[in-house]
Amino acid sequence: MDLREQTVRTEPRLEHTVVDGVATVVISNPAKRNAMSAQMWQSLPVLLKGLAADPGVRVLVLTGAGDTFCAGADIASLQDPGGRPQALAVRAEEALAAFPRPTLAAVRGYCVGGGSQLAAACDLRFAEEGASFGVTPAKLGIVYPSSSTRRLVALVGPAAAKFLLFSGELIGTERALRTGLVDEVLPEGGLAARVSAFARVLASRSQLTQAAAKEFADGREDRDAYWARQARGSGDTAEGVAAFLERRTPRFTWTTGDAGDAGASPTSG
Repeated sequence: MDLREQTVRTEPRLEHTVVDGVATVVISNPAKRNAMSAQMWQSLPVLLKGLAADPGVRVLVLTGAGDTFCAGADIASLQDPGGRPQALAVRAEEALAAFPRPTLAAVRGYCVGGGSQLAAACDLRFAEEGASFGVTPAKLGIVYPSSSTRRLVALVGPAAAKFLLFSGELIGTERALRTGLVDEVLPEGGLAARVSAFARVLASRSQLTQAAAKEFADGREDRDAYWARQARGSGDTAEGVAAFLERRTPRFTWTTGDAGDAGASPTSG
């Protein structure tokens, strides 16, 4: 193998593919257990914006290359006295949380620090047995961002969040499942098939239902009338009922591009 080619393949990067409506984003930094470099944090919102604008993308899967999800931020980058890497990480996390379609983290191996931030920002998390989770700022004297703390508390509750944040200890899949940090645990070798099958299920469902449910589940309370109007004008309800009565697969046509300001903040007009 050409040395230059080998360097290109192993440098820290985010890879992505789109197949049958499922966008898969792969965190790849094999030399450092897929730790996120500053450049990777910076590029993730840009990548997500492009995927969100693609009408062919109905689901997003986030995973890590090889046998590790993400070991966190590249520690060397945390020496920046201006705190720029942490600001980039928060921006990337928020961009992932705001992605307008269902997101699923597929976790193998270590999901630690910044990796746990990214997994928590996804709508769902599936993990393979043997995965380890940790929220580790207390090991480094770092103040965990308020937005990330609130998201973690919403997932696992105050006591479990404090255990993770105060101790920085790693927990296994059994405890992660019990606390709600993950939604499913798959046996070794079973993660890829389950994620692929479930992503296809999500891609086949009504984007209208999913978009409204995502807003409501994330705390939006002022959009019932808006989504009722979307439902009346979409044709998805009529199609879903007809397909059920005719015992066929529904052909939903509403997309997030039809929503106008669906991603607007609660304080916007």
